[in-house]
Amino acid sequence: MYIEKTFAQKFRSFLTFAAIPLFAFSVVLVIPFLVGVFLSFTDWNGIQAIDSFDYNVIGLSNFTAALSDPTYINTLVLTFAYVTLVVVITNVIAFLVAVLVTSNLPARNFFRAAFFIPNLIGGVILGFIWQFIFSTFITRLGDLTGIPLFQYSWLVETDKAFIALVIVGVWQLSGYMMLIYIAGLVGIPQEVIEASTIDGATTSQQLLHIKIPLMIQAFTISIFLTLRNSFMVFDVNLSLTRGGPFRSTEMATLHIYNEAFISQHFGTAQAQAIILFVIVAVVATTQVIISKRLEGRAL
Repeated sequence: MYIEKTFAQKFRSFLTFAAIPLFAFSVVLVIPFLVGVFLSFTDWNGIQAIDSFDYNVIGLSNFTAALSDPTYINTLVLTFAYVTLVVVITNVIAFLVAVLVTSNLPARNFFRAAFFIPNLIGGVILGFIWQFIFSTFITRLGDLTGIPLFQYSWLVETDKAFIALVIVGVWQLSGYMMLIYIAGLVGIPQEVIEASTIDGATTSQQLLHIKIPLMIQAFTISIFLTLRNSFMVFDVNLSLTRGGPFRSTEMATLHIYNEAFISQHFGTAQAQAIILFVIVAVVATTQVIISKRLEGRAL
């Protein structure tokens, strides 16, 4: 028999299960975010103690400076290019691999684990590993084969360094997205597949007209996570290229870091971070809304 809890009992349940996570979330994310929003309207240089109030409120000057900074605008454009490539390539590869490892492929569990391992490696370590590959392994391969493409480190040329950063981003994210697509494929009712087989549907027809429409939710989650991780790329960018050569691989987050802690323009950097946050929020929200509408049509 259901017994309705009193307010005191509900409050005790809340304190038991939700108070500590909510407190940690507030201390780690909410409060620093609000402090950052406030500092974006000041001329604080990031050195003096905040509680000393050795700064002035200057209104929207930091936002004006951020939007009039051509370097920051260039990093935003470069970030959009990086996000577009990583999101498309990652999800295509992850979906195709998910289809492959959910088939009757021998040793498919081994391939699942092997493809997921890059996601377990920290971004900084991953950057140093690929720095060795692009700077040492590829050049040795070029010396052995004589192929011009591999005779020089990709990290010293502006166009190839950007491609190298995209490759590492795709390599890191594809394994995790693969698991989401595997869950979507496995969750499709087997009766539907069997019925389509009886009706004469081929494997490609089942994939395009049955499996993909029934796993739109997996696409929604994967694209959202890929968008977020791509926009927020920092550790791989820092350890692999440091934004070079000639800032050809400097993403928005790395530029904000340099603006705050290298140039000590903390207020401007905070304004740039807020602008990036708004951009990411708008893009991610738009993507989720469009995906949810596609989910409704598929159902």
